[in-house]
Amino acid sequence: MKNAAMRATVYLDPELHKALRLKAVETSQSLSKLVNDAIKESLAEDAEDIAAFEERAKEPLISYEAMVKRLRKDGRI
Repeated sequence: MKNAAMRATVYLDPELHKALRLKAVETSQSLSKLVNDAIKESLAEDAEDIAAFEERAKEPLISYEAMVKRLRKDGRI
């Protein structure tokens, strides 16, 4: 059985609301579906970012000063 949708009140900038309504009409989708899809996409991006941070967590840290010196030594600056 599918979970029941939860109702929430969201206050949108009037111009964003207008754009969202127009997109809903153009794409034959509901405002709720568009908002849910946007939230899912944002959360998926966050999950990707978290995974990338976790993957690089054990990499050695380098200070800003050391990085500038390395760039100068390599002739990049």
